[in-house]
Amino acid sequence: MTYRNKRRARRAGLAIAVTALLATAASTSPVGGPTASAAPSVPRVATAPPWCPTVPGHQVDCGTLDRPLAEGRSALGTVKVSYAVVRHSAPGAAKGTVAVNTGGPGQVVIERAPIFGHALGDLLKEHDLLLVDPRGTGHSERIPCGVTDAEYRFGTRTQQRDAVKRCAANLGPRAAAYTSAATADDIDAARARLGVLQLSLYGLSYGTYLMPVYASRHPERVRSIVQSGAYPLAFDPLGRPQAQAVSTTLRRVCERSAPAACDGKQAIRDLTTAAARLGTQPMAVPVATEHGTYSVRFTEGKLANLLYEAASREVGAAPDRPSLLGRLPAALNRFANGDVSALRTLVQEEGASGSEEDQAPYIGVVCNDYRKPWSTEAPVSVRWRQYRAALAGVDHGEHGAFSAEGFNEGPTDGGDVCIGWPRENTAPEPQPTHPQLPDVPVLVLSGDLDANTPDANGVRAARQFRDGRFFSVPNTGHVPEWEPTGCVTGVSTRFLRTGDPGDTSCLRGLAPITVEAVRT
Repeated sequence: MTYRNKRRARRAGLAIAVTALLATAASTSPVGGPTASAAPSVPRVATAPPWCPTVPGHQVDCGTLDRPLAEGRSALGTVKVSYAVVRHSAPGAAKGTVAVNTGGPGQVVIERAPIFGHALGDLLKEHDLLLVDPRGTGHSERIPCGVTDAEYRFGTRTQQRDAVKRCAANLGPRAAAYTSAATADDIDAARARLGVLQLSLYGLSYGTYLMPVYASRHPERVRSIVQSGAYPLAFDPLGRPQAQAVSTTLRRVCERSAPAACDGKQAIRDLTTAAARLGTQPMAVPVATEHGTYSVRFTEGKLANLLYEAASREVGAAPDRPSLLGRLPAALNRFANGDVSALRTLVQEEGASGSEEDQAPYIGVVCNDYRKPWSTEAPVSVRWRQYRAALAGVDHGEHGAFSAEGFNEGPTDGGDVCIGWPRENTAPEPQPTHPQLPDVPVLVLSGDLDANTPDANGVRAARQFRDGRFFSVPNTGHVPEWEPTGCVTGVSTRFLRTGDPGDTSCLRGLAPITVEAVRT
């Protein structure tokens, strides 16, 4: 399982696309009446720092907090964490404050203030918006580890494991700074600085992991939660739901294409052939980025990553144009019949976004927090035995068209990638997977073409809460808000206002994606 698909969100092109795609909902009264989460009047920042964003029609206040680098380890010092508040535009006190996290782990948040200012529209007439850059990202203080996105992303599995170990060695005790609990507490420190009583939490992708962590640590501060592209804290560390969802999405896009562009059963057979072939005969693919050209050893694991992570991204954003997912049935069919060119092209196009950004915020959270199929207290040699035993215990077919070992070499935040992460320099306690969570309204949305955080994980994410409601959004991928009609964002913003999604019938009317025809 991986959530690095937010990587492209750093690029200006995505920001423009999201701004164009998201829409606003009709106004209604807030949860608990007009004064439910009204914040007391607090002084506005007199002089904004130079990085403070501009949002048309809104005042934006920005500041920086000195936060403990690691809880209970005062000798490590502090880290500066930056926040921005997009103030509501209507007169009077805010009726609530919405805190957003855009995923990653390690994605910037503050620089997207103009995007959210447009996307949330009328909601921000009476609600404030709190944006906090996670430590190590954006305008918060950097704590780098010397591993870049491109080298980590394009490396072989052995190189990825070595990069993780190098990251941990370079960070030393500071590795403990990178946890979801620390980020959650940073958000709450910003809330306290602003004098806000409660937050409505809006998590996208990894944000759907982070926000329940916040809710478990600060339950009295939570008003409601929206989760989009969600997965539970207690997710399957061997990624079986994702592997199975790859076949499901291929079948669905073929069945829904008109005229019939492909046969779903054949697409799954082609995928099975491709996975088996690449498992024994990896393909060398040169991938050009703006920082150089990389030779990628394209294995069964890399294929898995392409299909469940990359192919889930932006699905439904432009349904009239073929996305990566819409082009895959044809490419897999050609590969199965001996023509590697189409699949090679897709790998090269997808890889072009590789960057030089430091991966400490990503690797640190992944290796400190996420569930592992081994004991983190065990030495590495024992971890390997436990991991191999876990793979050996997987039944045939549980990873769909992939082998268990092959699929688990694909995730950059799962499988064996963190097996060498040292226990002594990391968080004192792993992130609990079944914490007590507040009884508040929770909305969970999953795209039914999302193999990254598939419906099965969305259902489990909703079940973490007593009042969790789950909706599967047809013909959309990871983070359904990508769709262009504004339907999904309308449901989300209505829920943030009222604690109820209202009329969701528009979800059933979203257009199928375009699929490239398989040549016969």
